[in-house]
Amino acid sequence: MERIGKRKAQILEAASNLFAERGYQSTDVQEIADQIGVAKGTIYHYFPSKEKLFLASVDQGMEEMSEFIDKMVEKVEDPIKKIAGAIQAYLIYFDKNPQLIELMVQERAEFKDRNKPTYVLHREKNIQPWNEMFETLSKSGRLLKLEAEETTLTISSMLYGTIFTTYYAHQGITFQSRSREVLRMVFQGILSDSERNRIDDLLAETLI
Repeated sequence: MERIGKRKAQILEAASNLFAERGYQSTDVQEIADQIGVAKGTIYHYFPSKEKLFLASVDQGMEEMSEFIDKMVEKVEDPIKKIAGAIQAYLIYFDKNPQLIELMVQERAEFKDRNKPTYVLHREKNIQPWNEMFETLSKSGRLLKLEAEETTLTISSMLYGTIFTTYYAHQGITFQSRSREVLRMVFQGILSDSERNRIDDLLAETLI
């Protein structure tokens, strides 16, 4: 079972890199097989079609992103610092895995008939604990009175836009370098007056 898991992970890693580099249409499954030294049939044993392999590659990237963020903030107790850490971890993940941005773009271009892209499906799957955190902070007075679901959706959309505008600017700017400005915009908009007064201290404490 462990060998099966490693082989599947190996296939997904190779597929993600090749799809990102060459594009979905220009990548042949045989090339992926050749890169990791297996028969083409081995790829199809795990993934019945190139489409399923591609979508599994995107899904794997999203799963790894969620795990990375959770690990980065798992020991952070203060909820506001946890939010800041999660935003930073999100941006850092894309510094480490820029190929996922290419896959996200290709998914929207190649599979327009999908009801929801993988990114949205994962956001819906993982967003509830953050909604609850925002609601609790709002009720406690640490945040302004706000609608939690709309707030998390807005922040998520801001981050989504940030990774694309930064990536396609091609100016050598890292996603992590945008953390301070993103956090400042987020917190100036949602923190209560008392919390906003210490935003500089908060940013100094939470930046990774």
